[in-house]
Amino acid sequence: MDTLEQDRDNIEKIISEYAEIPYAHGEIERHIVFDRDRDRYLLMIVGWEGVRQVHGCIIHIEIINGKIWIHRDGTEDGIASELLKIGIPKERIVLGFKSPQARKYTGFEVA
Repeated sequence: MDTLEQDRDNIEKIISEYAEIPYAHGEIERHIVFDRDRDRYLLMIVGWEGVRQVHGCIIHIEIINGKIWIHRDGTEDGIASELLKIGIPKERIVLGFKSPQARKYTGFEVA
């Protein structure tokens, strides 16, 4: 299996596992969005907490030019740590939610 296919499979597996974690409050559904044609992967939450609508993105990842860009990470432990655990090197992970100026201090790719 080539690297791109492995990345896709790994990202989908990680997001799917997070989607199984029950939401602590309200009637919240988790929506998984995988777009392999454009290499975009999301975990959304949608529902109601009392009278308040809940709608948001928990995880947003893209694969761009062979790098895994984490645009949104609303997890406790961090998606980057999950990627590192499965052997993806820091040089292939971009913390896209950090400003370009701050990325050089993260230890991850600055892209």
